[in-house]
Amino acid sequence: MGEKLLLIIGERECMNRLKQDIKVIFERDPAAKTFLEVVLCYPGLHAIVLHRLAHALHRNKLILIARLISQFGRFITGIEIHPGATIGNGVFIDHGSGVVIGETAEVGDNVTIYQGVTLGGTGKERGKRHPTVGNNVVVGTGAKVLGPIIIGENAKIGAGSVVLNNVPPHTTVVGVPGRVVIYDGERIPSIDLNHEDLPDPVAEMLHCLQKQIDDLRFQQEKCLKEGK
Repeated sequence: MGEKLLLIIGERECMNRLKQDIKVIFERDPAAKTFLEVVLCYPGLHAIVLHRLAHALHRNKLILIARLISQFGRFITGIEIHPGATIGNGVFIDHGSGVVIGETAEVGDNVTIYQGVTLGGTGKERGKRHPTVGNNVVVGTGAKVLGPIIIGENAKIGAGSVVLNNVPPHTTVVGVPGRVVIYDGERIPSIDLNHEDLPDPVAEMLHCLQKQIDDLRFQQEKCLKEGK
């Protein structure tokens, strides 16, 4: 049975992906200290490895076994990835508790996903019903990305955001519903995990409104002083 599984997955591909999955943890998590710690104590890594196996079985029409492996992975990690989902290389699920990735979801390379994230659907429609996430995307804690939408490469989704529409590349989304904030068209050169730098479009709008009110009050006081 083990030999058949290796033939299905591809032994060399399996080892290369595992090495890359471990490497990205050291690159993106300062808490990672040793190789043994990462292999034994990181549920995000366990979930990815089990998904690789389940996905390979799912592609070969071994649906029930694939689902059983997926459910086992959910039980031990708290992360639910449907065997039909496509996960790229270098994906890092940090902490991971409560992460749900739907059947037709597609996750690109070098994507970082934090705990509580949902890549889900919006109804009972068939076919493509889950998001497509591009390369180098960061999805913040508790974000909900719903429907067959496309998240462009190098995008950043803020913690707690609810995203229901396509997100252009090199942009940031925050809020409920998610609002896109473009960084002057500048390309984000690398994965940026600094959540405290996310802009708040609601706060910015309130600031603009307050400035307009102050300007109107100043003009009114000036007119009163001039007796107009």
